[in-house]
Amino acid sequence: MTQILDCPPSERKQAALVDLAAVKARQQAMWASGDFAVIGTTLQIVGESLCEAVDLEAGSQVLDVACGNGNASLAAAHRFCKVTGLDYVPELLHRAGERARAERLDIAFIEGDAERLPFADASFDAALSTYGIMFAPDQEQAAREIVRVVKPGGKIGLANWTPEGFIGQLLKTVGKHVPPPAGVASPIFWGMETRLEELFRGTRSIQVTRREFVFRYESAAHFIDVFRRYYGPTYKAFGALDEARQAKLAADIEELAARFNRRPTSFVIPGEYLEVVIER
Repeated sequence: MTQILDCPPSERKQAALVDLAAVKARQQAMWASGDFAVIGTTLQIVGESLCEAVDLEAGSQVLDVACGNGNASLAAAHRFCKVTGLDYVPELLHRAGERARAERLDIAFIEGDAERLPFADASFDAALSTYGIMFAPDQEQAAREIVRVVKPGGKIGLANWTPEGFIGQLLKTVGKHVPPPAGVASPIFWGMETRLEELFRGTRSIQVTRREFVFRYESAAHFIDVFRRYYGPTYKAFGALDEARQAKLAADIEELAARFNRRPTSFVIPGEYLEVVIER
């Protein structure tokens, strides 16, 4: 069952009572809203970097878990791997398929749940996930599943936003206006090394490197407009608020951006994440 870190026993008892299936259904609807692919394609470099960190070999069987619009899937296919991308949002799989066809890449995209992977044990040489599996509500189950389907000696590569980084702080800011489901562990826990050690206890090794993806937009207003229209968490948050509270959320995001922005004439913000390589 999903674990709550650094919380009193009463909250941990509440976590045990959470209807994770209902939470997942709401998450699925959230990621299907807007059009995450508009933002997802800007993150392609992360998938490429992760494939290099995992040191994929051509011909390897590779699974991209919670593949979204296919960044890591395409990156692995660029290296002539035999790739399967899995996600529970059909709209995102459709976008991933469009991209693969445009690049003439042979990738199998299937609808499925990161917490119940429809594959036999030890089916893949490597498994990847870029900012995907970290959003699974039952974190322990998702971790067990991705380990299960990788061959002994194989590798798991993850890219996870950190709590202190820009996206971690953005999600925290949004949560102040529209609280997340009570009793469910934050996805940002996957950006903590101590949590990864808990989730992947029993694997041979875990190598963690702190990296940055740089968000580049015309201005803070441009960033807010794009994320408000296309990024599921902010799309749903703005939609749940009245006009006055929408304005307050936008102002808080603009203030957050100002703290992280390293170029006053535009929007250039480093988003810290953990690049994780786990040996099965």
